[in-house]
Amino acid sequence: MNKRYKNVFDALEEDPAVAKNLFIRSRLMIEIREHIQKNKLTQKEASIKTGVTQPRISDLMRGKIDLFTIDTLVSMLEKLGIDVDVTLTRAA
Repeated sequence: MNKRYKNVFDALEEDPAVAKNLFIRSRLMIEIREHIQKNKLTQKEASIKTGVTQPRISDLMRGKIDLFTIDTLVSMLEKLGIDVDVTLTRAA
């Protein structure tokens, strides 16, 4: 029988907390990357706006999820003028 997964991270990780952390980081990274692309920012411009180095922007653009914490990504989004909101729900 095939098990249904909410997302790819649920399929890859046995620990639900790790899978959720990866999912959240990926969503935040996608938002930053889309903002950079939409606004046609160079990596240098994005690094200045987000307060990180250009190599960090390069890592983000290449999807190196393991190099970023949720805290760092939220900070970067806030510096880009993107508000981060959190919704919590009880697990079923």
